[in-house]
Amino acid sequence: MSFQLVIAEKPSVARSIAAVIGADEKQNGYWQGSGYLVSWCIGHLVSFAEAGQYDEKYCKWRYEDLPILPQPWQFIVPDEKKQQFEVLRALLNRPDVDSVTAATDAGREGELIFRFVYQIAGCTKPVKRLWISSMEDAAIREGFANLRPDSDYDALYQSALCRAKADWLVGINATRLFSVLYHKTLTVGRVQTPTLKMLVDRDAKILRFQKEKYYTVGIQSGSLKADSGRIASMDEANTLKSTCAGTSAICTSIKRERKAEQPPKLYDLTTLQREANRLFGFTAKQTLDYAQQLYEKKLLTYPRTDSQYLTEDMGQTAQHLVSDLLGLLPFAQGGDLTPEVGRVLNSKKVSDHHAIFPTAEFVKQGFTGLAESECKLMNLVCSKLLCAVAAPHEYETVTAVFFCAGNEFTAKGKTVLVPGWKEIDQRFRSTLKADGEEETETLNTLPELTEGQSYSVVSDISEHFTSPPKAYTEDTLLSAMERAGAEDMPENSERKGLGTPATRAAILEKLVQMGFVQRKGKQLVPTKDGINLAVVLPESLTSPALTAEWENRLTEIAKGKADADEFMAEIETQVRQLVKTYSCISADKQNLFQSERVVIGKCPRCGENIYEGKKNFYCGNRGCQFVMWKNDRFFEQRKKAFTPKIAAALLKNGKAKIKGLYSEKTGKTYDATVLLADTGGKYVNYRIATDSIM
Repeated sequence: MSFQLVIAEKPSVARSIAAVIGADEKQNGYWQGSGYLVSWCIGHLVSFAEAGQYDEKYCKWRYEDLPILPQPWQFIVPDEKKQQFEVLRALLNRPDVDSVTAATDAGREGELIFRFVYQIAGCTKPVKRLWISSMEDAAIREGFANLRPDSDYDALYQSALCRAKADWLVGINATRLFSVLYHKTLTVGRVQTPTLKMLVDRDAKILRFQKEKYYTVGIQSGSLKADSGRIASMDEANTLKSTCAGTSAICTSIKRERKAEQPPKLYDLTTLQREANRLFGFTAKQTLDYAQQLYEKKLLTYPRTDSQYLTEDMGQTAQHLVSDLLGLLPFAQGGDLTPEVGRVLNSKKVSDHHAIFPTAEFVKQGFTGLAESECKLMNLVCSKLLCAVAAPHEYETVTAVFFCAGNEFTAKGKTVLVPGWKEIDQRFRSTLKADGEEETETLNTLPELTEGQSYSVVSDISEHFTSPPKAYTEDTLLSAMERAGAEDMPENSERKGLGTPATRAAILEKLVQMGFVQRKGKQLVPTKDGINLAVVLPESLTSPALTAEWENRLTEIAKGKADADEFMAEIETQVRQLVKTYSCISADKQNLFQSERVVIGKCPRCGENIYEGKKNFYCGNRGCQFVMWKNDRFFEQRKKAFTPKIAAALLKNGKAKIKGLYSEKTGKTYDATVLLADTGGKYVNYRIATDSIM
């Protein structure tokens, strides 16, 4: 009997696939049954080797060893993943396995994960590709009925390979180069560094902002209020107020406009992350993690998508889903909705995966057994689907202009004519707890007005200030990353922006983890090191436009419209040029990233400052040899940490009261005063004051 080997990206996904296709016998590292063997990777089982594997000299970071340009590229299986890799290698090379199905996640990264394992295992058997957007049983069955040759995805693999190699080359070389120059580990990345630069530029704008005061004069007649434009000085505002006091205002024009606000599109990953951040304060990574969990539970479609449409053959599915959701969601019950599903269907705007939306499985199961965070995300996705197929929101704006004492005043009003999709949106938002800071729209309905009519008015003055630019939140930064460099791109560019929907969350997390960015509430703010790094790096590494251009090229490669070798040659040239240009920096710049030294006290020998180092407390005067070692045997024998507090007391008073010293003789602890006994030589001694043992 021969078998078809199916390789999934994760154990949970393999289990779901195995259950659907009848591979129900559990073996060591795989499932078996009905002519199938179903196994799994654990994310990236095979990765590019570290630099040190190419040559031992690369284990040390030195300028003279740069650039590092692997030829050929080498691979590594991390120790903790070797066991599962060996399971896959054995299965791929089993004589009774005659074909392989790649069932890793249907995207650029999933393709790379499968191909690396297949190649390193030395397999040459024919491969078919499972490409699905939902983990529901019906979707898995349909996927297996429509397997495609994996060669159809060669261009996607080339794009993934180029991205991984470019990230390695830029990351390894630029990180080593600038770390060596500045004597501090400075992690540089092809996408993360331009993202950091955007945060630093915004921070600089906020710091440079000068608040300006301005005034407006308002006139009022009953419920009617109208305002002047901005007035720079208080004197001018006072003059206008006095001129208007006790006079009449004449309505000179009334402009009415009927407007429609079209329903929103469905979610792609970036818009879902943005809205979940705005409403619930979820980070981009949390949203992706929750969406991935819901996908694996078969309740949500594949989350790593950049499309906001469904394919045209999904119309009936969407129609049934909308009807079911109207009964399932408390906020939608009793609402008046005639769904226009055609508005969310557009096959031309769906590349690898359609928009994120709920599955038929979710309609069956509902919210039972879901964590609060998962419930919030499901509600968000469901409400978006209902809004997207609802009627446009129609309203009328009224702009009335008045003349009073020779000056113009304006009143604006708005009346809703057809609530449309906004009614569903407001019903949904009213169910939310106050996690978000959503602004509710205030409607201002003007009284009945007639042109030429005269109104007796009272006047007042309001004081206002100009507002600084706002710091980025994950919501606004994700939006800026998506649009980065767009103005410099041709109109028909396939992908604009920094990173992909699937990678942006990890980039933000890495910047925070490396200490270049910090979270302050919902805001993302660069740290001192982050600002310095963005300032010292060249434009080729920090420019969002240049990096967005690389991202666009990678998408072109995935579509077979650009050459992978040409792309890699350009990346290598950039890396060589970088190393050549930055061979040295001035002495004052070398200390840019050194942390500020903490002064502990004054040196008892020369009077200079004593600083805390990693292993000791040392004198700032290089000619003076005074040093107190943290691992001094005196403190180690007494099982006491030599803290900065103890060091400060010894330097100030020559003694320190210390509690909980351990006695080797008695095995008990005691409190005593420790004296600093400086010999004036290489070492400093300590002793217990004999009259102080308590």
